[in-house]
Amino acid sequence: MAQLIADRRDVDFVLFEQMDIEKLAQSKQFNEFNKKTVTMTVTEARTFAIKEILPTNAEGDREGCVFEDGKVKVPASFIRIFRLLGEGGWIATIDDPAVGGQGMPTVVANACAEYFHGANCAFMIYPGIAHGAGKLIETFGTEKQKMLFLEKMYSGKWGGSMFLTEPQAGSDVGALTTSAVENPDGTYTITGNKIFITGAEQNLTENIVHPVLARIEGAPNGTKGISLFIVPKIWVNDDGSLGDLNDVRCDGIEEKLGIHGSATCSVTLGASGKCRGLLLGEKNKGMRAMFHMMNEARLLVGMQGLALASSSYLYAVEYAKQRLQGKHLLKMADPGAPQVPIINHPDIRRMLIWMKAHVSGMRSLNYYVGLCFDKVQTAENDADKSIWQGLIELLTPIVKAYCADKSFEVCTHAIQVYGGYGYTREYPVEQLLRDSKICSIYEGSNGIQAMDLLARKLGMANGKIFTNLLSEIKIITSQAKNINDLVPVAAEVETAVDRLAECALFLGQKAMSDKVLTAFAFAYPFLEIMGDIVLSWMLLWRAVVAFPKLQKCLANADEEKKGDIIRENSEAAFYDGQIRLARYFAFSVLPLSMGKMQNIKHFDESTVEMTEASF
Repeated sequence: MAQLIADRRDVDFVLFEQMDIEKLAQSKQFNEFNKKTVTMTVTEARTFAIKEILPTNAEGDREGCVFEDGKVKVPASFIRIFRLLGEGGWIATIDDPAVGGQGMPTVVANACAEYFHGANCAFMIYPGIAHGAGKLIETFGTEKQKMLFLEKMYSGKWGGSMFLTEPQAGSDVGALTTSAVENPDGTYTITGNKIFITGAEQNLTENIVHPVLARIEGAPNGTKGISLFIVPKIWVNDDGSLGDLNDVRCDGIEEKLGIHGSATCSVTLGASGKCRGLLLGEKNKGMRAMFHMMNEARLLVGMQGLALASSSYLYAVEYAKQRLQGKHLLKMADPGAPQVPIINHPDIRRMLIWMKAHVSGMRSLNYYVGLCFDKVQTAENDADKSIWQGLIELLTPIVKAYCADKSFEVCTHAIQVYGGYGYTREYPVEQLLRDSKICSIYEGSNGIQAMDLLARKLGMANGKIFTNLLSEIKIITSQAKNINDLVPVAAEVETAVDRLAECALFLGQKAMSDKVLTAFAFAYPFLEIMGDIVLSWMLLWRAVVAFPKLQKCLANADEEKKGDIIRENSEAAFYDGQIRLARYFAFSVLPLSMGKMQNIKHFDESTVEMTEASF
């Protein structure tokens, strides 16, 4: 089962060979995280994921959450592993040890998180949302608020949530109606209703701390008048002890397609007029604060997508190597030919290489964004820090939306590889498909991510951040041009990058004209194109790193023996695979992206001109 969460060889390749994270240990911030420490940390996370978390996945899916008398019971097996996760320090991996964290580089934490989410995505939402809520308090809270809440949230003693969505508002957060009235003692009375609230009620922790968006009486309409509040399930006294039950009522939980072990709640605040909250941050600046948590959550969704896709791919490969069906295509006319494993069939291999290319690229992308966070911390000047922070912001909608949708496609292919068996509960890929679908919906649907990319991210710093990204890609294409075997691949990637720049300029100009509606109809196709090109960069980067190492494996071997070495030597096979993935993506996926860019340049307006009656 170990190899069916994430490929450890590939994880190590990305960390130590592609990202070269040993350089981080040269900084003051991360000098404890040398290769030995990182290897031990990832091994410990992998072991915990396999031995403790993974066995709860199918069980938790079948058992689900139970709602009775305003209380939610999560799958019974979750209680023990949540406690172990908190005791092991896995909730606050990247945070300052001064507030109870491990001070781990984000890129390393991402490797650990891939194992955890691949083992049980629904379960990992609870610690993820607790950390996000805690990070809000750490970033925007007063010293007293940090003292009251932070250590207990980061250690897993208390949980967290995010009270944002309302029945009449949905993604239009500015239309929320939850209200806050200031009391003489400085607290606020909160009244309102929230829906689709993850972890708003559960029996994992003794208390749950809810960050709640609400409008203070008399505040402006829209998002400019929204404030953020800390609303504990059980009131926390000034000395840190628990007081009275707060007036926060769970009215029910949703029956969902997937992530059955994650409680999605409807909540009433102040049904008895006694819901109390503490202002978190400044008045009317709640959305700015909440976006801090939402951006963390969006990157977490990208990690969920990667983890589910990785697991689905590995299950599909394992099955394809074992499942005997049909004769080899070259021996179809031989009545005595034996059945062969289905991995020998070209169409199965077509699906598997598509899956592997996207999983590998998504892993590199997720880890790269983690490394960008670490570069921000270790940057020696504000200019460098600004570059890395800009790349994080630009790539966040790509990580969230692209990885979400490609994850679902990978999981779909996995079921197809299994055939009819994949469609049954007997095998794990059916659950992985169901669990992956939510990634494209929550934390800002993928359409919203595309609008954010077009409306805000491309134009950051007058387009300089986008230009910086293109420059980073061209560093790799330039290196690849020095390797004869990669010259054609580098040419394809470079051509696509140049076309992307043209397409971004074209679409950006249209978005600022009277054709704005049509421009935004192309926002998601543009995000998908940009995701493809970013992945082609990641895969070419892998190939550039792998090529000299493959040559070392093949040193002094004649042409006839090279194939035998690659088949028999796992390291040679691994490095050879990186080069073939880059070639496959450049010649099989990028041409489709080029066609989509041409489609955008045609700028057909049918989408917005079609009347409602015609739909």
